Amino acid sequence: MSAQLDIRLKKVNKIYHEGEYVSGVVVIDSKGEVKHEGIALSIEGNVSMQLSAKNVGIFEAFYSSVKPIQLIHCILEIAKPGRLPSGRTEIPFEFPLKPKSNKCLYETYHGVFINIQEQNEKAIIKPVDFSITPESLQNVKDRSKIPSFLLKGKLDSSVCCITKPFTGEICVEKCDAAIRSIELQLVRVETCGCAEGYSRDATEIQNIQIGEGDVCRRIVIPVYMIFPRLFACPTLITSNFKIEFEVNIVVVFEDDHLITENFPIKLTRF
Repeated sequence: MSAQLDIRLKKVNKIYHEGEYVSGVVVIDSKGEVKHEGIALSIEGNVSMQLSAKNVGIFEAFYSSVKPIQLIHCILEIAKPGRLPSGRTEIPFEFPLKPKSNKCLYETYHGVFINIQEQNEKAIIKPVDFSITPESLQNVKDRSKIPSFLLKGKLDSSVCCITKPFTGEICVEKCDAAIRSIELQLVRVETCGCAEGYSRDATEIQNIQIGEGDVCRRIVIPVYMIFPRLFACPTLITSNFKIEFEVNIVVVFEDDHLITENFPIKLTRF
């Protein structure tokens, strides 16, 4: 009789700090009785690195100067008697290390040329007001096909603490075309290279719909987004490697055409 194993942690964000207990429940789902010889719970730290095909060749040139990131997994295993295979499941969670000194931070990223003071920088509120019109759009070949519109809004800060929400607001002042959706995209931009050349890779890691359908005009729509902790990290800039983030506000019209406004943001740990 097969059984499904599940681990449910009490903390939704799956982030634990020094001195905290990792607690939760183990759920075993089975249609009938399951005999076993015990349930074991263990924690493993795994080191992995994923590269796109166009980054591999360039990255090998300076691989020795960058260390991969360690991921921690909570593993549940149930041992069954006899010849039946044991069941196993795992769930990732995060244990961020807070450096006690600049020396500790340098040793963590040993071999990478990092501005230590910059990495310890705290989030400073830098609000951004924006206005999106057909004239403000870039990379447009035929503006005659773009409907007349005016979108105004603000981002509460372009420098954000990764443990706090990203907030702001947007308002459709006018728009001649019907709107299908207004979305907020979070993009991670990874740049790596050396004297031989650089490679830039942008990946959409989160998409949140903040407006559905042909939204009412002149109504303020709140912007609220939690940073995904398993896919985001503080902004990191070194001589050979950069991890940066951008936010896109995307308006999709009924005819499937869309407009996008890009905002670079900086993430900090504190």
